[in-house]
Amino acid sequence: MKNGQQKNKPRQLSALFKMFIDGNPVKGAATPARFSRQDKFIRIYFIFVCGLIASLSIQVNIGIEQLLGGFFVATLLMFILYRDIMRYKPAYTKKYNMLLLLGLLLVGTLLLGRLFAYLLINLSKGLEYQALDSALYGIPIPAGAMLVSLLFDFHTAITFSFTVSLLTGLWLQDASFTVYAFVGSITAAFSVIRCKKRSGLLKGGGFVIAANVITVIIILLFRGELFTVKAPPSIMFSALCGMSVAAIVSLVLPVIEYIFKVTTDISLLELLDLNQPLMKNLMVTAPGTYHHSVIVGNLAESAAEIVGANPLLARVSAYYHDIGKIKMPDYFVENQSSSISKHEKLTPHMSSMIITNHIKEGLEFAGQFKLPEPITDIIEQHHGTMIISYFYQKAKERKENGTPAEEDYRYHGPKPQTRVAALVMMADGVEAASRVLADPTPARIASLVDRIINHIFLEGQLDECELTLKDIHEIKKRFTYILTGIFHKRVDYPGFDFGNENLYKESAKTHKGKHAENGKASQENAQSAPTPQG
Repeated sequence: MKNGQQKNKPRQLSALFKMFIDGNPVKGAATPARFSRQDKFIRIYFIFVCGLIASLSIQVNIGIEQLLGGFFVATLLMFILYRDIMRYKPAYTKKYNMLLLLGLLLVGTLLLGRLFAYLLINLSKGLEYQALDSALYGIPIPAGAMLVSLLFDFHTAITFSFTVSLLTGLWLQDASFTVYAFVGSITAAFSVIRCKKRSGLLKGGGFVIAANVITVIIILLFRGELFTVKAPPSIMFSALCGMSVAAIVSLVLPVIEYIFKVTTDISLLELLDLNQPLMKNLMVTAPGTYHHSVIVGNLAESAAEIVGANPLLARVSAYYHDIGKIKMPDYFVENQSSSISKHEKLTPHMSSMIITNHIKEGLEFAGQFKLPEPITDIIEQHHGTMIISYFYQKAKERKENGTPAEEDYRYHGPKPQTRVAALVMMADGVEAASRVLADPTPARIASLVDRIINHIFLEGQLDECELTLKDIHEIKKRFTYILTGIFHKRVDYPGFDFGNENLYKESAKTHKGKHAENGKASQENAQSAPTPQG
């Protein structure tokens, strides 16, 4: 039995580590509203482990008292950070990979600081600087806060900066450096809030340089060392810190995105490039679906700004939500060029299977082209468990095998789990329905938007996302405004009757007659023209 238990321990540890990386809860299912006892134990255990590693990172003198004191201080700060996340960003606690990433960033920032401190002090010795402690201003502590702001959010970056700055001050036993590290970290986090390009990281590094230099000057002034030999190297190393931060974040960010499957606005913006193979394939194979997806993206992005969701994620996910239609584009009405539908030769049940299958095909394309997890989730959820009413009613009218089962004509779900997924669902339904309006006046558009969204709401498709009734009311207003602008009226062109079916025939005859008259006139002119002299 003992040998069996010893063999199982490595398996349990590897399973636990895999669980943290994959981000799934203990039993693999969706996370319950309240964490189980085992989930709480894992989180407490993780806090203690991070506290222990952090305390080892800030040790200066080896001693049991200092180690215990550092452990309790680090664990206390870790607990404060965890409770802040539980209070303001509970979604991060539902995925173990995000907790593991946050712990690694905190510990990694401290270890990186120790490494840079060793290298910079030895560099100062080689350059024979008199004030060796000036080199400590070059430690790139703000790199951790910048990464947290990019990978998590600004609020988490604030608490992270507070924790790392206090631990760094304990390590260096210098209260002024706590202020220096905190100001630099907050500036780094703030500078990349709306970072959409990787070149924006260089701009963030410039802000860190400015903040560090100003903070160092204030600290030197407070200490009465501003006009001493310590000032020039301190300012130089503080500027070097900002450069190091931009370089480190630029190198580390793509690695973290790949390993932990985290999606940032930078990677989302790259997916909007129309030269992406999947987007080019959609444009060529299913142009109607592409045009539909672009309008859905406009609607979802605009509504996301109102409800406080990520507008860029809404647009990108709308662009890719129907990529499964690439496989069989002619079976979807927006891509049909002829008046005869291919569904006329199929049974309603077969037609519904083809329609619902575009979700499965979309997920396969997403896996093949390695689309981020949030976009893959929206591809799967953007129809929820809605019923395909057209083919269901058609099957009921046939009455060949009795009343058809609704389950055979429903999408497999799940229902939208996030606000962005719900926005894409509503925008998709509203845009598709707006195409059947014969006379799209503002009143009719508003009525259509209201009916479609109310139908989605009454079907219970919005039960598992975080939209409120106020949000839904604002979404309706925004959808109506945008669709009214799209289906705007145009004045008639003078001399043209575009409603006349014989317009093109008459126009062709007129042009033919004019060409004949012009040819005859040119021939007469050529005969009457004088012959040029040689």
